[in-house]
Amino acid sequence: MQSEYRLKVLEKIKEYENKELWDKDVEDDPETIVLMPDKVDYLGEKLSSKIMTFIANRLAVYFYEKKIRTGEFIIKEINGLENYRKVNGGAIITCNHFSVYDNYAIYRAIRKDLPKGHQLYKVIREGNYTNFKGFFGFLFKHCNVLPLSSNTQTMKNFLSAVDTLLTRGEKILIYPEQAMWWNYRKPRPFKSGAFRFATKSKVPVIPAFITMEDTDKLDGDGFKIQAYTIWFLPPIYPKDDLSDKQNAEYLKEENYKALVNLYEKVYDKPLVYGEE
Repeated sequence: MQSEYRLKVLEKIKEYENKELWDKDVEDDPETIVLMPDKVDYLGEKLSSKIMTFIANRLAVYFYEKKIRTGEFIIKEINGLENYRKVNGGAIITCNHFSVYDNYAIYRAIRKDLPKGHQLYKVIREGNYTNFKGFFGFLFKHCNVLPLSSNTQTMKNFLSAVDTLLTRGEKILIYPEQAMWWNYRKPRPFKSGAFRFATKSKVPVIPAFITMEDTDKLDGDGFKIQAYTIWFLPPIYPKDDLSDKQNAEYLKEENYKALVNLYEKVYDKPLVYGEE
């Protein structure tokens, strides 16, 4: 029996794809609570933040590695790590967003290449930080996360932290598609934020894309577990002769174009939206 909830999510994805509502959420996420400036320590400078981050990262590794051992989470292959390794300093990593597992897949692929003392930072939605309950709520709040906010001052602090992290050589994972569309295989058009951050901090964007294939195993919702292949594509650098606005558009367009080309190559078919 397939989960009624997941079937409804798939129907929403089909509807939003047809209407080109690319960044609209399809999951029943909790209501967003506004993130105020005093409720987040973006750079993890407080002792309490360091302790909670240490605990959360350990728990996350234990949880996901157990899923890998039991075959519930499958990473089949990693391609293009040489492209990731071309960038020694700070960078924005972009990736398609289709699962609560995809950020760990990216982290697991690059963890041995992260310099000592460095982590992969993840930009997350406001509500996931302020109002997501349970185990994943704990991870969303403490695993080197950079939550967005609808509060102006909090967003100023966010932007300052992003620039600081990129300047000191950290890697930041951003989903420029914004919303998570469960097991959706196609690249979606991007929002501009990730590319503005890269332009402002004068760092490259490293496009990542995860392709999927069905396995013979079923997940808890009655759908086939997906085996992931992770792809890192050549980094894209801002151009000196373009304005910040032009550079953000350039990075966004080149990144999307690279993913479309990869999608069409891997799945051996043209990218068409709105098909059954």
